[in-house]
Amino acid sequence: MIEVKNISKSFTGQQVLKNINTKFEKGKTNLIIGQSGSGKTVLMKCCIGLFDIDEGEINFDGRNFSGLGEKSKKEIRQEMGVLFQGGALFDSFTVEENIMFPLNMFTKMKLDEKRERVNEVLNRVNLPNANRKLPSELSGGMVKRVAIARAISMKPQYLFCDEPNSGLDPKTAEVIDELISDLTEQYNMTTVINTHDMNSVLQIGQKISYLYKGNLWWEGSNKEIMHTDNAELNDFVFSTELTRRLKT
Repeated sequence: MIEVKNISKSFTGQQVLKNINTKFEKGKTNLIIGQSGSGKTVLMKCCIGLFDIDEGEINFDGRNFSGLGEKSKKEIRQEMGVLFQGGALFDSFTVEENIMFPLNMFTKMKLDEKRERVNEVLNRVNLPNANRKLPSELSGGMVKRVAIARAISMKPQYLFCDEPNSGLDPKTAEVIDELISDLTEQYNMTTVINTHDMNSVLQIGQKISYLYKGNLWWEGSNKEIMHTDNAELNDFVFSTELTRRLKT
């Protein structure tokens, strides 16, 4: 579990996060939603340590990550998997080399052990025998699946996904959602997903945190979100869903 306690964050005098308190639950898909500029990306980057917080604490299973030194933070980072928006694969690396990258950085595994792990995660994301392909040879959905394989190569306790469906058609996006949900349950990870995709919210949103102008405005499940009387959330949900339907 990840517990966010009273965190605030400002940039050049402008407060982006305002006293946020929430919990991201283990074994569940925890979604962060909100309009552009609401603070959801900043919140995720604070959680993984890309931004230092101004106030508060971020605890990983009781460990105050925000209060640790760099050496101790690195140990917790090794328990994190991150799926970046767009996949962020290295263009000049093969699929196998991309997935091996964190294994090379953080483990002392032998080459045959790393290759075994690569094959294991490629099979898990339904891309067997893709080892020698380059990112330029992959479709958008395949790129995301390779990026997921890399994110879980270290068997993380915590998985962070930044807009995992960005740039994907609805059918492929649904496949990625189901894959992330299945992996979360299989590995009992704490999964945090930053998204604006209402399909994802309705399909896999076990715990949803809605940010509005830097504030935590609402929390609940995908079963509750369609029946809330929160005016700002309703505006966001139904305008986003209408826009999606007009595009499809």
